[in-house]
Amino acid sequence: MKRYKTLNEYYRHLFGEKIFKVPIDAGFDCPNRDGTVARGGCTFCTVSGSGDAIVAPDAPIRDQFYLEVDFMHRKWPDVKKYLVYFQNYTNTHDHVDVLRSRYEQAINEPGVVGINIGTRPDCLPDETICYLAELKERGLHVTVELGLQTTYEDTSERINRAHSYETFTDAVKRLRQYGLEVVVHLINGLPGETHEMMLENVRRVVADTEIQGIKLHLLHLMTNTRMQRDYHEGRLHLLSQEEYVAIICDQLEVLPPHLIVHRITGDAPADKLIGPMWSLNKWEVLNAIDAEMLRRNSTQGCNYHAKEEGS
Repeated sequence: MKRYKTLNEYYRHLFGEKIFKVPIDAGFDCPNRDGTVARGGCTFCTVSGSGDAIVAPDAPIRDQFYLEVDFMHRKWPDVKKYLVYFQNYTNTHDHVDVLRSRYEQAINEPGVVGINIGTRPDCLPDETICYLAELKERGLHVTVELGLQTTYEDTSERINRAHSYETFTDAVKRLRQYGLEVVVHLINGLPGETHEMMLENVRRVVADTEIQGIKLHLLHLMTNTRMQRDYHEGRLHLLSQEEYVAIICDQLEVLPPHLIVHRITGDAPADKLIGPMWSLNKWEVLNAIDAEMLRRNSTQGCNYHAKEEGS
């Protein structure tokens, strides 16, 4: 039994059985790559966004869905329910009619019970949020995953995030007006951020917004990214496994006990990863986090206080 609220536990309670989260590349771009708000993208981002592990990103959306499902069924042949995950780049960065035409190619397939949408807080106009609310009314479990990465404006500028923290808090408020589930993404190990700053990122988010889930990522330094320059010029410290485990455990302790922890580490393709190389041993990292929580005799929320959430 984990000492924090896992996504697997949450989905099993919600749907009554194990489900697949099926990643899809729907062909969207990003507003700080195409010049809408900036160019070049976030300095940590690869040319494929966050979709490096998608089986067939260039295939039609419906084909991608079945290719991914077939691949997952090799390990879990009895799973019959699926969440469609529009993952890489910014999956609300277009007119709502375009979103509708692409989403509907996958969400109407047999067994689909929900949709997860990876996006940015500056790409959620009212008409898009209304469409997402419509999907919820149709019986789909709708989750909006907002890339924030940091609450510090200096860091945000350094990594070319090209939106403010205020834009994020406003987006969460507008999504929650329709009862849409919101998950925030934060990255540990960004240039210039200390252990205490990473902890404060979590404190601020849960104090300032009504989120339902969180993804805590390790910064993966990848080839062909602008962040390589920071690393080679000495402005980026790659975290050790011991540092990362300590940060994650401290963050878990200040989260609200009910918040769903969607991720506490991540995957990166070995052929594109510059570091930290220890992150390739994902299960070793997860086991180390479990062992440290056990050693501390701590649980998610043991250092959380309601006043941190504004109540």
